[in-house]
Amino acid sequence: MNKIIEIVNQVLEEEFEIDADLLKPESLLYEDIGLDSLDAVDLIVMVDKQLGVRIDEEQARSIRTLEDVYNTIDELLKEKQ
Repeated sequence: MNKIIEIVNQVLEEEFEIDADLLKPESLLYEDIGLDSLDAVDLIVMVDKQLGVRIDEEQARSIRTLEDVYNTIDELLKEKQ
């Protein structure tokens, strides 16, 4: 899980220029971090490239916090094994 957190946070910091202090598990993607729906799609694509897992549309709709992102990716990686 630490690797997932590291990669997702790195993408948010480098690609979206999000301050690392905002990247807490409980942070809301839209309200706290300031992502919009297009940013969320870009994040999903970048995660797919980095980790090789694809978050589908239904899963993406249920994601509200960074912890949701981490947990969804973790579940997908476990299913892939």
